Amino acid sequence: MVSVAEITPVDHSAAGRAARLLSMVRRHRVFAAAFGVGAVLRLITMLGYGPAMWFNDSYEYVSVALHPRPHPIRPDGYSFWLMLLQPFHSFSLVVFTQHLMGLATACLIYALLRIKFRLPKWGATLAAAPVLFDAYQIQLEQLVMSDTQFTLLVVGVITLVLWKRRLSWKAGAVVGFLLALTWLTRSIGLPILALVVLYLIVKRTGWRPIVAVVTACAVPVMAYMAWFATAYGKFAMTNSDGLILYMRTAIFADCNKMDIDKYKEVQLLLLCINDPVNQRKDYAQWYLWGQGNGDGTGTGEVLHRWGANKKWSEITNDAASAFATRAILSQPGDYLKVVARDFFRSFHWARPRFPDESTYNMYQFKPYVEIDGNGQPKRLPKWSSYAGGRTDTDAFAYEQGPPETRVVHPWADIMSGYQKVFYLRGIMLGGILLIGLYGVVVRWRKFGGPVVLPWLGAVGLLLAPAATAEFDYRYVLPAVPLACIAAAITLRRGVTWANWSKYSPKRRAASAPNTARS
Repeated sequence: MVSVAEITPVDHSAAGRAARLLSMVRRHRVFAAAFGVGAVLRLITMLGYGPAMWFNDSYEYVSVALHPRPHPIRPDGYSFWLMLLQPFHSFSLVVFTQHLMGLATACLIYALLRIKFRLPKWGATLAAAPVLFDAYQIQLEQLVMSDTQFTLLVVGVITLVLWKRRLSWKAGAVVGFLLALTWLTRSIGLPILALVVLYLIVKRTGWRPIVAVVTACAVPVMAYMAWFATAYGKFAMTNSDGLILYMRTAIFADCNKMDIDKYKEVQLLLLCINDPVNQRKDYAQWYLWGQGNGDGTGTGEVLHRWGANKKWSEITNDAASAFATRAILSQPGDYLKVVARDFFRSFHWARPRFPDESTYNMYQFKPYVEIDGNGQPKRLPKWSSYAGGRTDTDAFAYEQGPPETRVVHPWADIMSGYQKVFYLRGIMLGGILLIGLYGVVVRWRKFGGPVVLPWLGAVGLLLAPAATAEFDYRYVLPAVPLACIAAAITLRRGVTWANWSKYSPKRRAASAPNTARS
């Protein structure tokens, strides 16, 4: 007699979906509670600092969204996102989506560690806690900036690569497309692509998924570069890589040590700084963004010698790149010194006011409205944008109303007080990275195993700005989720009670052969 098992019907009604959701929340109640607190903190932030908060780069992102064209300094990936949301005319919606991105990043971390690597629920929640609770992470999500989108994309790529034991070519295509979006959001996406491809090669994934990754990444990026070429005549992502590297080297470059031919290398001579090295600014950004004295003397930056309209041109960028390369090769010790100094800034206990007071304050929840020199509430700056508009009027046009940040009490007071206590200290990040390094070392026979990908990603995201530009606190935050993933994978056997009990005395005694009967 053959019996046929009945198929249990699945309830697709709203009540059935709600029941399944409630059941899932109960199973993951620890993370659900942390997620809820993180969501409430973000709601308080939106109530206290609407419609959005602003950084110096924010205005250019908005201008490009309104006047689409390739930007000479940074890729337009984030501006494309603003463009999609433009019909709603709401910066509140923009930052709301960014808060959702932050929460989604925490969910990816929890899911990867809990489902793939079998961490206990509290352990996976702990790894996601910095993204959920760090006050500076929440403040970065409230800024009109690309970093939250970039962080989600990077964590999404790492999650997908680690999740698949054998990456298929279809999954590889998804990874490649996400890497393209990462690269189009921030230029640092290129090293992430190289890291992922190298990991897949070492893992012996096979040529099909690797080709799929590279192809799916190359198509959108090459299309963007072709668009860039139509505007600037150069097949590239930006016209700023050489200028930014020049900024990095300007604080130590000594033309007397660089062996510049004054007859054949006039362009390099134009970039020499007249101030003695020991009297220069101690932060590199001045030498790219400072106003200068018009002739390159004093403490002003010398790029104004080329003229305001040619600062971001291809010829200036190429000359700056050649100057920076010569400075690094002529003074490798000085270069390594400034790179190491900026890299280790990430691990201070407190947050030093670097690179300057103005930049530092842009990352703060201030419980008051800023006042200008006339005693009036501070307005957005009236700068000409590279996209063809003006920063303040473009922001007004996007919002269809006043875009300035409105400080609302008591919500602003809550977040201002919260930020003074609840954030990941730099020394804690250093400890997390050391745990991940241990995980890489003990798996040296497997080239670091699954720990090496997020760990190298975290270190790379901290090291790349120090090597090519300058330290900035917002560059630290995208590295934190990857560092937490690496540390959590390292500790999973030490914190998983099921694995620990396998080695307990009772289990060993029970599994030992009973020699008394033999």
